[in-house]
Amino acid sequence: MNTMLRKSVLGIAGLAFAGGLAAGPLNHHEAAPVTGQSEAAVVQADKPDTAKLIPHGVQGAQSKITLNDEQTANAKAIIAATKKAGLPERAAVVSIATSLQESKLENLGHLGDRNDHDSLGLFQQRPSSGWGTPEQITDPEYSTLAFLKGLKQVDGWQDMPLTEAAQTVQVSAYPDAYAQWEQQAADIVAQHWNS
Repeated sequence: MNTMLRKSVLGIAGLAFAGGLAAGPLNHHEAAPVTGQSEAAVVQADKPDTAKLIPHGVQGAQSKITLNDEQTANAKAIIAATKKAGLPERAAVVSIATSLQESKLENLGHLGDRNDHDSLGLFQQRPSSGWGTPEQITDPEYSTLAFLKGLKQVDGWQDMPLTEAAQTVQVSAYPDAYAQWEQQAADIVAQHWNS
């Protein structure tokens, strides 16, 4: 290459380089907004605060089951009904823990000889006790709203241990049994509240 052509090419390359420095680095990725939070914190921002879900900490040994698609759908229905009722995440935790104890989040029909009186649905509510018709009680939204109506009538339910709030509504023969499901219920609400 002759000297004149070489100087021209190097001069143009130098101008391009200098122009690039003046204009800033090339970035083919859109910059993320600066929020002062780490990416993990931004991801966690859409999850309910654990202090709201379990304000008193869990009581006693905790149980956990693996949920199938039906049980997960029922948990989501409880969360949706809680939102429809205008209640906070804690009400969903109490509701899901109650349903985990009563039916393992299964919408149970009449179980014949294994049935507890005429108990039905996610919360094992009884038509003979005024919870509604069998058709209503086996509707996840209706049964959740019925449970939440009872919960709202409990003075200070937000400040009670979960098992006490649930027992006041359910009047179970096993009043302390609800406590064992608090952590799993909180985990379910944390996972699905904003989904």
